[in-house]
This record gives sequence, C-alpha cells and structure tokens, in this order.
Amino acid sequence: MFGFIGETEVLQEPTQNVTHYYLFTHLDFSFSFNNDRIIEANVSTDSRFRRDISGFDGPLDLAFTYSVSWTETDALHAHRIEKFSMSAFRQQHIQIHWLSIINSFVLVLLLTGFLAIILMRILHSDINQFAGDDDPETGLDDESGWKQISGDVFRVPAYPMLLSAMLGMGAQLLSLVLCLLSMSALGTFYPYTRGAMHSAFIALFAMTASIAGFVSSRTYKMLGGEVWVWNIIMTGSLFAGPLFIVALFCNTVALSNESSQALPFVTIVKVFLLWALVSLPLTIVGGIAGRRMTDKWEPPCRQTKIPREIPSIPWYRQGPVQLAVAGFLPFSAIYIELHYIFASVWGYKLYTLYGVLFLVFLILLVVTSFITIALTYFQLAVEDHRWWWRSMFSGGASGMFVYVYCFFYYFHRSEMYGFLQASFFFGYMAVACYAFTVMMGTVGFYSAFVFVRNIYQAIKSD
Repeated sequence: MFGFIGETEVLQEPTQNVTHYYLFTHLDFSFSFNNDRIIEANVSTDSRFRRDISGFDGPLDLAFTYSVSWTETDALHAHRIEKFSMSAFRQQHIQIHWLSIINSFVLVLLLTGFLAIILMRILHSDINQFAGDDDPETGLDDESGWKQISGDVFRVPAYPMLLSAMLGMGAQLLSLVLCLLSMSALGTFYPYTRGAMHSAFIALFAMTASIAGFVSSRTYKMLGGEVWVWNIIMTGSLFAGPLFIVALFCNTVALSNESSQALPFVTIVKVFLLWALVSLPLTIVGGIAGRRMTDKWEPPCRQTKIPREIPSIPWYRQGPVQLAVAGFLPFSAIYIELHYIFASVWGYKLYTLYGVLFLVFLILLVVTSFITIALTYFQLAVEDHRWWWRSMFSGGASGMFVYVYCFFYYFHRSEMYGFLQASFFFGYMAVACYAFTVMMGTVGFYSAFVFVRNIYQAIKSD
C-alpha cells in the first residue's frame, strides 16, 4: 500500500514565487476481500482536506480523520499480486529488459568470437611453433613475449594472505548471490517482501562462510603461506568489518536525526552474535578443511631466481587503461537492469523480474571472465608477469563504474537529499560495490588463472 501524506504548491506572489507545503488530514482506505482474505488495499487522499504547514517550526495541533470502504471480489488470494506486477512493469518496460538482454548477449558473442577466432589462433600458432622447434632457446627468442616470461609468471605475488582472503570472500559472495537469485527466480520469496530477502541474505551469508574459509586456505597454501590463524581471521572479517563500521555510522546518524531507520540495539547484537557464533566458526571449519585437502601445488614452469625486468610499454596498454576497459564492458551489460534495481531498493518501485535478473547476472559472469582472459593475455604478451593482482582488479573494475553510477543516480534520478539520506545511500552502496568488486574480481582471477596455467602447460617450458 502506497500513498502521499502531502504535497507542495508554488504560488506566485507580487515580488517572488513562494512554495507552500500542505499536509493531508483525511485518508480514505478501500479494501477488497474474498471470504475471509483481504485481496487488495488502497489509500487515497482528497485535496479538500489539507492543512497549510508552511512556516511552522514547532509542534502543530492537527485533527486527522479517515474513512474505510469494503468491497467483495471474486479474485483469488493466490493471484492478488498479478495486478501490481503488470502495473509495476508495463509492456514498454518489459521490452527494455529484453533489449538489455539482447545487448548483453551480443556483447558475449563478440567477446567469444574474439577469443575463439583471434586469441586462440594466435596461441595455437605460438604453441605449435614452439613445439616444432628443436632448440628451446630459439623457441623462446621469437616475438611472442608471453613465452619469454615462463620463469616469472607463477612467482608468488605481493600480499598473498590478502589476495587469498579476498578470493575466499569473493567465492562466498558469489555462491550467496547465485543462491539468492535462484530462490527469487523460482518464486521462493513472496513478491514485494523485502524483509524476507534481507533475512535470507543474512542467513545465507552465515551458512556460506565455510566456502570462504575453504577457498582462502586452499589458495593461501598454494601460494606457500604459513600464518593460518591470521589468514582465517582476515577472511572472516574482510566483509563483516566494513559492513559493521558503515552500519554503525549510519545508525548513529539515524539516531541523531530521530529516524525510524535506526536499528534497535537488540537487532545489532543478534546480527553480531550470528557472525561471531555461526559465520566465524564455519569460516574456521572451512579453512581447516581447505588446508588439509590441498596438496602442494607445483607450477608448470620452473621459477627463475631473479625476476625478469619488465620492459616499458605504451600508455594505452598500461594498468589504468586496461582497468577502464575491463570495467566498462561488464557495466554496459548490466546498466539498464541496474537502473531498475536502484529504483526498487532506494525508491518506491517494485522489482519482480528475477528470472531476467538471473539471466543478466549469468551474462555478466561470462563477460567478466572473457574480458579478464583477453586483458591477461595482452599483459603477458608485453612481458609483464604481474598478472595475479591485475586479473583481480580487472575482474572487479565494473564495481568502480557502479559506484560512479551511484552519484549520477543520487543527483539526477532520485529525490533524496540531506545528510541522513546521503549517509545511508553512499555508505551502504560503498559496501555493496566493495562486495561486488571482490566477487567479480574472484571470477576474473580464477578465469585468468585457468587460462595462464593451461597455456604454460601446453608449451612445457621446463
């Protein structure tokens, strides 16, 4: 049920235009029922019953009235939402969604064609040329730079513990989002019940914590790490820590403004105990399992003692340009759907096309994977072996574009204003974009890792 509590009106005075603020003092409620079940509820206002509250700073003595009407209907209780679903997304909106899917699908086809026709042909030619050369030293002296850095490409990157923890967090969030979207697409949640999805998010986050611990410890052992306790603590706190800080700040702002958005202290304690007693222990269990189930990893190429010097490269092949390309293409695949999600989360619109959203998310995963692989090859081709963190940043670069879009949406698409609303919007969206960046960065990293491992296994540089 939605309704307006007042309205504004600009009146022309002799010297200037004056804005008047009116508050509706009478509400008319109308209900439709079928036997003992309420099918529809509406509220309307009448401009005849309004009070001018312009210029009042203190308390007002107002008398509110309401009227109620009941109408019997033949509509079934199970179909009571269909009317609002059609009104929320009219036919032209549905066409826009399908155009978004077609645009994303074409982008996937172009990237797939690029990798299959151009990139794979180049790799196939390089590998055949290297395999057909009797002298390995000669094979490494050709113009293909990616083969010349075989002794450095699997060198342990900087900050291996942080990288492992971020990959564990990204794997957990990816599994959480896939579960949540699958449940939504299958109709598990009653339409328009945002509280149910929030509760499911918290519960799934706690239950999928073991995935974070498993992936993090497995990667950390592969990179030769030994400080297991700090690795598990970092994995369990990498998302929960920033979320608690932002939530505490926003809650403090809400309390200072006496807003109903302030969370009760009991709710905060419950969420903290859920993380401390369920999520963190499951992270520890997953970390122990990942450590014990992982054998020592042997890279396909023998590592040199001294790192190879990275040659200078043109500006358009350096990191910032690659990250801009890596972020723009996936963002263009989700831009239209992102607008509707923002309008639902931060506005009064209702989102129901979860099947379309799930399909767009799968396309996003494919686009991110392909573009990261392509950019990783370009990086290796110029003899830059620092691909570990670059692939992580390339996969998650779309999160930066999403946060930039937040500023555009707040100032040009929404009607939010004031420090309270800005704190909630930019604070929680910063956490959401941070999680989105790490999640998509994990997809990009493992796509690049599988690609790099396979091409260097193919040439058998040892």
